[in-house]
Amino acid sequence: METIGSQANKVIRAYPNKTAVKFEVKSITYETLYSRAMAITAFLRNKGLKKGDRFGVLMSNRLEYVELDLAAAYGGFVKVPLNYKLHPNEHKFQIEDADLSILIGEEELIKLIDVEVESVFVGDEYDQALTDHIGEVVNEEVNENDLFAIMYTSGTTGNPKGVMLSHKNILAGAISLSLVCEVNNQDVIGHVAPLTHGSNFLSHVAWLHGTTQVIYNKFNPEDFIDDIEQDKVSVIFLVPTMVNLMIQHPQFDSSKLAGVKSINMAGSPIAASKLKLALDKLGPKFVETYGQVEAPMCITVMPRDEISHRLESCGRTGAFVEMKIVDSDGKEVPTGEIGEIICKGSLVMRGYWNNEEATEKTLIDGWLQTGDLGWVDNEGYLHIVDRIKDVIISGGVNIYPREVEEVLNKHSGVKETCVIGIPDEKWGESIVAYVVPNGKEIIDAEELVELCKQHLASFKKPKEVHIVDSLPKSSYGKILKRELKKQHLETVGVVKE
Repeated sequence: METIGSQANKVIRAYPNKTAVKFEVKSITYETLYSRAMAITAFLRNKGLKKGDRFGVLMSNRLEYVELDLAAAYGGFVKVPLNYKLHPNEHKFQIEDADLSILIGEEELIKLIDVEVESVFVGDEYDQALTDHIGEVVNEEVNENDLFAIMYTSGTTGNPKGVMLSHKNILAGAISLSLVCEVNNQDVIGHVAPLTHGSNFLSHVAWLHGTTQVIYNKFNPEDFIDDIEQDKVSVIFLVPTMVNLMIQHPQFDSSKLAGVKSINMAGSPIAASKLKLALDKLGPKFVETYGQVEAPMCITVMPRDEISHRLESCGRTGAFVEMKIVDSDGKEVPTGEIGEIICKGSLVMRGYWNNEEATEKTLIDGWLQTGDLGWVDNEGYLHIVDRIKDVIISGGVNIYPREVEEVLNKHSGVKETCVIGIPDEKWGESIVAYVVPNGKEIIDAEELVELCKQHLASFKKPKEVHIVDSLPKSSYGKILKRELKKQHLETVGVVKE
């Protein structure tokens, strides 16, 4: 398999004068992108970085992200993207854990961090570094198994873990995305989700085709669709929260997305009822992929021409991975039975940075233990049930929160939901639902409980339903069940008879 740098060089030679990246009023060609990326590579080498050394990237979405991807690829350096929405203390942990040689980013973000690390601010300082080294070329021998990035997990169970991804891992994900999103040379790829994670995986598809990439700095449901219409974006990555906000916006005009071919939706599950609403409004534009940072994006893939009649599945196994469902002893279960989803292949990470214990627990004989529960139907389509740690055990019976959330989301007045298990003095745990209305109609708790009784066994209905204005979310738009449970226990407490 190629490296990111060698693959990028092919499209740079093929399309030197084509627009490679556009951000706000600035556009650069592939030839210019190469020159700028090489200049930054030379700058980092001049700063003393060697192959395998780490540099951090801390900024909101902007053009420099793409240049720094290529600088890492050309120099054999390891990129460590830091989510700009995190707290400075979280940045400090990741900077120290990764042992960064240098940090490149926005001054207002970097100055908040109490850490000793050499920094380069984008703007005048970054531009001067480019000017000082423009025209220089760095030749470093890089192979497909070399480390390209350390990407930190969201840290939902303690400190985040640094996922080590090689050039092979990144390109395996890019090829899989290219296939399922049906990308070609004429496409324009848009980025509005953070380039620290999901959207960055889609960015590497450009090195396969020579596509133009358009970068947006913020997501506003109303302005966003005007922007992608104007920029002729045809392929884009969105998390389900963004899709929900977009299609439920009062001024949403689906005609403005007529030029969009594929919307890669991933990052967290989407309720079948909300997916159906999106399909009804936009037609067959959605491509669903399931993955983790540890196996980027494409453990399974669902093409846009199949998704409308398989709303509750996330597709079949992707191109560069094997997948199976196993029981608690690691034995494969029969078709249709629920177990843990595990996978192996070129897509799967090398391990966790500086954390052998976590690596040994997560990678067993090369198989990634995802921590997700699911089952596979007779045609090989995966159905995700829930996270293992989120399963509610009430009266000795397993209850899957997502099953209850799917029913609650059927209500036309519901925007989003979250179901959690709360300690119960009698049953061990009880089901508690939090619901955010969409403002289209009035909803009440009793009505929602009744809806659950119509679709689920009685023991699966929520014991409490709380109607709220919003739910706690990560910087990537994922609902934080652990945080919600903590808030509930602090304000409401355990369930008592």
